[in-house]
Amino acid sequence: MVVPDLRPWRVARPRLVRAANAVRPRLARVAAAAKPRFTRSARPTKPQVTRVKTWQFTAGAATAGLALAVGAVTAAGPWDSTGQRTAERERAVAQQHTGGASHGRGSGTTSAAPRPAPSAPSVLTGLGGSTPVGESAPGARPLAAVLGPLLKDPALGERQAAAVVDLATGMPVYGTAAGEALIPASTTKIATAVAALSALGPDHRLTTRAAFEPDTGELVLVGGGDPTLTAREPAGGWADLRTLADRTAKKLAERGVREVTLSYDTTLYAGPERHPIGENDNLAPVTALMIDEARTDGSTSGTAGRSTEPAADATRAFADILKTHGIRTSSPGPSKATTRAQTLASVSSPPLATLVERMLTNSDNDIAEALVRHTALATGRRADFDGAGRAVHAQLKKLGLPVKGAVFKDGSGLSREDRLTTGLLTALLAEAADPDRPELRPALTGLPVAGFTGTLTSRYADGAAGLVRAKTGTLTGVNALAGTVVDRDGRLLAFAFLASGTLEKDAAQTALDRAATALANCGCG
Repeated sequence: MVVPDLRPWRVARPRLVRAANAVRPRLARVAAAAKPRFTRSARPTKPQVTRVKTWQFTAGAATAGLALAVGAVTAAGPWDSTGQRTAERERAVAQQHTGGASHGRGSGTTSAAPRPAPSAPSVLTGLGGSTPVGESAPGARPLAAVLGPLLKDPALGERQAAAVVDLATGMPVYGTAAGEALIPASTTKIATAVAALSALGPDHRLTTRAAFEPDTGELVLVGGGDPTLTAREPAGGWADLRTLADRTAKKLAERGVREVTLSYDTTLYAGPERHPIGENDNLAPVTALMIDEARTDGSTSGTAGRSTEPAADATRAFADILKTHGIRTSSPGPSKATTRAQTLASVSSPPLATLVERMLTNSDNDIAEALVRHTALATGRRADFDGAGRAVHAQLKKLGLPVKGAVFKDGSGLSREDRLTTGLLTALLAEAADPDRPELRPALTGLPVAGFTGTLTSRYADGAAGLVRAKTGTLTGVNALAGTVVDRDGRLLAFAFLASGTLEKDAAQTALDRAATALANCGCG
């Protein structure tokens, strides 16, 4: 039996305590409010009312579950196939928790295998109920009284826009300049996620392959647009260049081939590789073939030095592994695999759902630019910056989302020419929460958790840690925050705040965090 290393839990313990203390009072209020409703639910009642009450109680239970489980995410890797963080599952096994809203042990047995605790999708199933807006949805006036002064903070610059949506109903409950298109920075990635998931599906994988032309003896490494292809050991569940080379060498040996002309094919994408912002540590050249996001420092997220020729570097690494198997290669150069080329081996990325979650949690620009190009390819458009932007816009319009004023010049949000409205951002989150659109759920489950994961790890230490999940956005003079929050009444809300003309990044982030924390503390029904 493998015993998980629980040291990350000891490190996370202070944050867990803070989150639990923050959650405990509101859980008591939710439980007290729900008790008479559950008593009434034993009597005959309308189906939709029962679903609404179940949703309210489930949101409260979800708050507790998040506070208990979220510490593991600090050290977690990618989500597994069920949508649950690996460390959450390991902790449940180690502590023999049975999962679910009740964490008690069964009285009859102690040796049965533990059942994994449910993750975000089980919470969101409660969104199927219909909630009369006037009954328990947050009120516009109370929200305006809470958010209005906070959004007028001078730290938020010259122009601000905000929107809040009740996810139980999908109805807007607050907005100021919600239709005004501003620079969204990395909150653009929410649109990228929804467009890619809807166009390709959450199970889609990106495949890199090695193709051989027997007549010419040319071996072509064909890029499939997977920036997470790795040459590191261990591969950690990502597509592995070593595995691809090992399989390729075996197939060549079976044919008696010991020497090849080695080439690489990046023709899946079109147009310039360099983002309009120029060479930048936030993003590698956008090419269909790279390993480890072309990072040169061994990192897996954040800014880093990047290779200027990712495809050639990946192919040279491929050649080095082939050499260990006795396969000699020429110095690699660009080419294109023809229809005569036979695929010897291939490796595929984890499902698109996993890529989306990594993109959102780490604000990964390389994955974002790859996903919009695959969205373009899936919808018959040219896989360059312009075609990808048009594809995202068209895909969101196809979903019936309010795209008026929206402009997509990239998938990452690094472009200052991008434009989004807070109304569109909250509509995207509401679409991802729709029980009828489960394929979009990774656009929510990938959002960083306040105080614990990704770009929110060091924020909300004294605020709504564990209660806010949100995508950040930061450019010079631009700050943004968009995500979900459970309020004091147990309601799940989607929110989006955009600010332009900010002068000091940290002050603006603090102001936005205060606004999100105010939503978490608001009993505005």
